[in-house]
Amino acid sequence: MLAGIADLELVARIIVEGLVSGLHRSPFHGYSAEFSQYRHYRPGDDLKYVDWKLVARTDRVYTKQFRETTNMASAIVLDASGSMDFPASLTKFRYAVIVAAALAHLISGQGDAIGLLAGDRFLAPRSGRPHLRGLLAALATLTPGGGGGAADNVRRASERLKRRGLLFVLSDFYDEEERTLTELRRAARMGHEVVLLHILSRDEIDLPYRRDLEFADLESGRTLAINAGLARRDYTEAVAAFLERWHARAGGEGFQYSLIVTDTPPARALRNCLLARVAT
Repeated sequence: MLAGIADLELVARIIVEGLVSGLHRSPFHGYSAEFSQYRHYRPGDDLKYVDWKLVARTDRVYTKQFRETTNMASAIVLDASGSMDFPASLTKFRYAVIVAAALAHLISGQGDAIGLLAGDRFLAPRSGRPHLRGLLAALATLTPGGGGGAADNVRRASERLKRRGLLFVLSDFYDEEERTLTELRRAARMGHEVVLLHILSRDEIDLPYRRDLEFADLESGRTLAINAGLARRDYTEAVAAFLERWHARAGGEGFQYSLIVTDTPPARALRNCLLARVAT
């Protein structure tokens, strides 16, 4: 249902609404804003900052102002390579865009800076609603294609962040595992915190086909003819090893890792990721 809604801002609001209810502290370590002062309400001010208890006592409308104390900036690193354009219905890329939009909405909503790097698009981390709308508009115009993947994106994002930051890397991590891991380590050495959101479809994990098929590589165009029924066991074992490898490597390097399958509702997947952060 969410994938069919074109308005990413609406999709993000639907997912984020109530997402962090029950969390006793922010899932984003290092992000906070301290109360500074009250000022009279002005038309256009966000109503969520109105102190309604003060309104009841004084019959005057005041809004709270905060002083940002954040010492980090966040960036969403989105894999826009051709392999993300699978399967034909709800693609991994569309699912990743939805998750990225919700993350951006959530982080921006608590007054923190959020940026984006996807393909040749880069938006430096900034706070504020106008920037969030620009970021969501940029997400909405992206299309997957070509080669390249997480490694190049991580390198570019880590170099362009002017101060230590929080990198959310959304990818299927198919491209050059060793090189990708090297760039992730490099980002961590630069002071960035790394969160890996490993996005795959159920079909990629289970190979639910039973006949002779020809598969085409979405990046190179190379084809491979197989009997899916006969190949399933070897294939699923290889995928399981691939996933375990990434999980173990992320744990060994101190990266937060979440496997997200596209048949999982985005709100549930993102909530599980946030709960894991709160627990650490």
